[in-house]
Amino acid sequence: MQLPIYQKPELNIAVPPQIEAATDVQTSRPRGQYAVVSLGCPKNLVDTEQMLGRLDADGYRMVDSVEGADFVVVNTCAFIDSAREESMAAIDEMLALKREGKLRNVVVTGCLAERQQGKLLADRPEIDALVGVFGRNDIVSVVDDLYSGLEEQRTVFKPAAVNPLSDAMRSAVTPRHFAYLKISEGCDRLCTFCAIPKMRGKHFSKPIEQVIDEAKRLGDSGVREIVVVAQDTTYYGMDRYGEPRLKELLTELDRIESVDWIRLMYFYPMYIDDALIDTIAGAQRIVPYIDMPLQHASDSMLKRMARKTTRKLQTEIVHKLRDRIENLVMRTTMITGFPGETEDDFKELLDFVDESQFENLGVFTYSIEEDTPAARLPDRVDPEVAIRRRDELMALQQSIAFDWNNSRVGGVEDVLIDAALPGQQGVFIGRTKSEAPDVDGLIYVSQTDEESPVEIGQIRACEIVASQGYDLAAAAI
Repeated sequence: MQLPIYQKPELNIAVPPQIEAATDVQTSRPRGQYAVVSLGCPKNLVDTEQMLGRLDADGYRMVDSVEGADFVVVNTCAFIDSAREESMAAIDEMLALKREGKLRNVVVTGCLAERQQGKLLADRPEIDALVGVFGRNDIVSVVDDLYSGLEEQRTVFKPAAVNPLSDAMRSAVTPRHFAYLKISEGCDRLCTFCAIPKMRGKHFSKPIEQVIDEAKRLGDSGVREIVVVAQDTTYYGMDRYGEPRLKELLTELDRIESVDWIRLMYFYPMYIDDALIDTIAGAQRIVPYIDMPLQHASDSMLKRMARKTTRKLQTEIVHKLRDRIENLVMRTTMITGFPGETEDDFKELLDFVDESQFENLGVFTYSIEEDTPAARLPDRVDPEVAIRRRDELMALQQSIAFDWNNSRVGGVEDVLIDAALPGQQGVFIGRTKSEAPDVDGLIYVSQTDEESPVEIGQIRACEIVASQGYDLAAAAI
């Protein structure tokens, strides 16, 4: 439930330096130039990179300006209201450029396309093509048809694949030193507030061998940090092997010598056992960081959400993880204003967050999702009450996060350097093992020795010299 993610509608994506676009053999010129807008979660970003890889291999070239492109691919999100609004705004912006003659075609892909299908095309007939979640591998034929003037088939929607789609053919959109690794697709959870199973289908896991091959490809290409993502990471392997196999997968990933950091996201609280915890605790490359979206802590709310857990179980899991994994940092997300949430329920949530001391936490107000069980629940919470509760919870979390950051001042931590800070000579932006890309705080690193320059993609020991709210300032050693 992280929004937005790496690209925003106004951001034009530069061609990754490690990718050379294929060209037409006869003319040595690209078949066409395109731009991309990728919205939503990291799983969606992997889909974006897969589509770009296929376009690049077929002779199309990504450019760093929408206005310099022949066509644009808008990969959309439809998870909650704000995500749909952001996706619609991006589509409308691209259609406006098309009307001005600055773009030839607008191709809309991803979850919003999958969820709305014909309605989206009826509302915005200027869209040239719609490609659903599982039609992503047809992106080249869709664009080829547009270039050939064939517009009879403007939509590509396919059922969920029997076997997981490979993510090996990727053109990186993230900085080359980190990448997301998707280990499964879809979700078998029936959380009453969530429409993801309707958009992404049932859970299906990639074979361990396929995941390891993709991870090795990433490591060999220069990726230093792999971020493991799925709709439900701890459920990995259940469909394929008859039991969760995340422990075995992590053991194999930890052996890949070309990768420095492995980060774990989207841990559902079920299927976390002692063997899995011991694997994480004893790993060489798995960083002590776990993202576990819990959504609430009141038993009545957890039951109405169909989360199949309780506050007691969640508390036990959090304590066990912290006791067994040294220096563990945890991220979670919560929802306020879910139908039926009372002040007592909310107080339980506040107490749980105060007790758990999550280093990173995000809060969403409940969003009514059509065709989900929660949309039919009675006792709706006034939106203003949901916002007030969100703000109160975030005020508590701010105090926790700021205290934690203050406690880090004076220490030395390894920082992965993500980028140079624009307009600031000798200042860089990075993250430690405690910060996931795009959703957590940043480390502002100053270069202190010209003879030992700070470089993008480098993991550099840094002294934390100051706390700046959710962010930290550091000096490279």
